[in-house]
Amino acid sequence: MTAKRPYFIVLEGGEGSGKSTQIKLLVEWLKNEGIDTLGVRDPGGPKGAEEIRQLLLTGATDRWDKITEVLMYCAARRELLARHIQPALASGQWVVSDRFTDSTYAYQGYGHGVPLHLLKQLSEVVVADAVPDLVLVLDIDPKLGLERALTGKNRATHEIRFESMTLDFHQRLRQGYKELTAASPDTHVMLNADQTVEELHKAITDVVRERLLSCSERKSA
Repeated sequence: MTAKRPYFIVLEGGEGSGKSTQIKLLVEWLKNEGIDTLGVRDPGGPKGAEEIRQLLLTGATDRWDKITEVLMYCAARRELLARHIQPALASGQWVVSDRFTDSTYAYQGYGHGVPLHLLKQLSEVVVADAVPDLVLVLDIDPKLGLERALTGKNRATHEIRFESMTLDFHQRLRQGYKELTAASPDTHVMLNADQTVEELHKAITDVVRERLLSCSERKSA
């Protein structure tokens, strides 16, 4: 099945929501559907963005001033967008990203208290019109999510800077995701992440099929 145009999908959510696992499963599923798909992570991808990722996700919780942190995320995101996401979409590939701009609104905005209007202004410069077609927010109770994250791969990679922040912080960013989803029902869908890997994968593919695949088929008819 060939889509009318490539789509940009983002998976969002708090720590331990299962995004990394679901990204891999979704990319594999799309390829099995005959869709050339690129999976990426934000921050990450190009060499410079991966180096910034290590600076952001490791070390002490107070390692960075909150505005410095925002600017570092913006720099990494711009590199990912310019070097990986935009070229992939231009070539006809779908893109599935582990986080994008909503993470900045949730973590740095709702979590750290950086004014949302400032984050919006920066986002307009960094991503311009590269807006995701579909954002799937994997929702989980922060306490459960943190327990999952701290016993999973993040501990092995030492990328636990955000997992080490207070439960209060994670509750604020969860609320942020809920508000962001409610404000953009045309592009955002929130899914319960407290279910089996297989159940969540099915929920995700059901939404993708309904929102994007069916839409492409109708346009191609």
